[in-house]
Order: sequence, then structure tokens, then C-alpha cells
Amino acid sequence: MTFDGFPDAGLVFYEGLEADNSKAYWTAHRATYEAHVRAPMAALAEALAPEFGTAKLFRPYRDVRFSNDKTPYKTHQGAVVNPDGRGAGAWYVQISADGLTVAGGAWRLESDQVARYRRAVADPVQGERLQQEITRLRAAGWEIEGERLVRVPAGFSADDPRLDLLKHKTLHGARRWTPEDWLHTPEALERVRDAWRDLRSLNAWLADNVGATTKENRRR
Repeated sequence: MTFDGFPDAGLVFYEGLEADNSKAYWTAHRATYEAHVRAPMAALAEALAPEFGTAKLFRPYRDVRFSNDKTPYKTHQGAVVNPDGRGAGAWYVQISADGLTVAGGAWRLESDQVARYRRAVADPVQGERLQQEITRLRAAGWEIEGERLVRVPAGFSADDPRLDLLKHKTLHGARRWTPEDWLHTPEALERVRDAWRDLRSLNAWLADNVGATTKENRRR
């Protein structure tokens, strides 16, 4: 399957779903979702796979078991690549009525991974490498995000030159584009590919310094 862009019909589908997040709407428009959202995302993932690895496409259904929001369907379609054996550092892409989002980094770290992350940030060599990469990404237009502590992490100094990075419990970069004509063309593939390439150094740092958790998988 060739990726030709994200059709406008897919964005219109999500506009409708935001207004009527119900089983009735979903059932009536499921064919639109399959043809104009999921199929293009699968084609995009297939095109990127030789360079970045096989992507997982997320299901459209929300897990509402522990949420006050009981709307049943996600108002976006996402896909993620978690390179085998690297532990931390992933690539993400998402389409919605708001447009296209690309991101990379670590969205979920266990306690042992957070501990290794902070030791590396405090290290004069590895910490400086990460700081330089974050500075570069920000200058290139990336938003640096992630869950953060309000206070200084235990065992670290408030005078640490990389205190802002030390406070992070997760760390990722993101870029967002509102809908424009190029989104409906193969140019969208090139935008995602170039953006993911730009995140390669951040993901490599996370893989090298944080790695995989040694804790047992939590039941969900």
C-alpha cells in the first residue's frame, strides 16, 4: 500500500467524533475511519519501517476503566515504534482533527529507569550531551515535554546546572502541524521521516543511558 497523504475525510471524521463520541456515530462512520484514517496510517508506518522499525497502531477504543471520562473512542489515531532491545527511546506519530503530531523520547519510565536517567543527567559527560541535544531540539522548533517533579529530586542539589532536566520523570520532544494542503499529499511522509531522524540522537541517549526496566511488567 502506498502512502498518498491523510485524506481530508479522515479529519472531518474526527471533527464529527469530537461532537458525537458515541457508538451510533462510530458505527455509522466506521468505514470512513478504516479507509481514511487507519489505512493511511498503516501505509505511513509501512513506508517508515525499513529505517525505523515496525510500528504498532493503537486501537481506536479508550480504556475507560479508571477514567472519569467515559467517552468510548479516541479522537486521534496514533502509531509508535519501540526499537527492539533498546528499552527507552521511541518514535510516535498521530493524526487528528487538529492536524499532525510527531514525537519521540520516553513517555513511561519505571523507577529503576528514572534512577538511571538522573544519574546520567548528573554525570558531567552524559548530562552535558543531553543538555546540548535538548538545546539543539528547542532551537529547531521542538517542544520538550514530560512529567516533572516540582521539587529537587532526593539526593541531588538545587545548584545542579541541569536541575530542570533532573526534575523530569519522563522526557520527550514533540512537533505539531495544523492541517494544511501538504497533509493530504505524500509530503506528510517526508515530514514525519525528517522529524523522526531529528530525534535519533535523543532516542540514542535514552537507550544508552536509561535502557530497559528490570522490574516486572505491571498489570493493566
